Amino acid sequence: MLSEYTLSMLEERIGYHFRDASLLRQAMTHSSFTNEQRIRKQQHYERLEFLGDAVLELVSSEFLYKEHPQMPEGELTKTRASMVCEQTLAFCAKDLELGQFMRFGKGEEQTGGRKRESIVADAMESLIGAIYLDGGMEDAKAFINRFILSDLEDKQLFYDSKTSLQELTQSLKKQLRYVEQGEYGPEHDKTFVVEVYVDSQRVGVGEGRTKKAAEQKAAYEALLSMRKAGTR
Repeated sequence: MLSEYTLSMLEERIGYHFRDASLLRQAMTHSSFTNEQRIRKQQHYERLEFLGDAVLELVSSEFLYKEHPQMPEGELTKTRASMVCEQTLAFCAKDLELGQFMRFGKGEEQTGGRKRESIVADAMESLIGAIYLDGGMEDAKAFINRFILSDLEDKQLFYDSKTSLQELTQSLKKQLRYVEQGEYGPEHDKTFVVEVYVDSQRVGVGEGRTKKAAEQKAAYEALLSMRKAGTR
């Protein structure tokens, strides 16, 4: 059971205190918990996620429109999709350690739901939806600006990692290759593990629900490693 103390800890972490604490509790409740407890399904996060997704799309669209007055519509759409995709939201949720505040059924807990990217990304959107209902658009916008639209240089590096790594290795005249190292998890929810090599040196490893997502993470780790080593 999610304690009031834990809810208070999360409020402190995000810098927002709910007038209606039940909204935060709902935002942090996975459907596996409500199914197991046999309580109303409306009390899990999925409806809030639906709302939060719409709020996030509007706020990120306005941000890009104002920040990039010369960017054409097609590029705006592509950039927004990258900024609010599952992997990027999971990246933001990881900074908040959002998974540790969630309620799960025993089965989902045992199979690693607390660390599953798809779940914590959804929880990030449900949290936005909860803040929107509790405090309105300005409070939701402040949360999005602080936790999703901030540090965009690092986030840009993340969601453009494969392209950036390819361009870097080409400029250095080095060979780039991704090697799938395996997979684990049930058939319906596999996690792939991919390593990335520059010439013969392993420079990154990533995991993801798809091979593409695992490659993206591996490329991001490679870029961070190469940047730390002074490679540009």
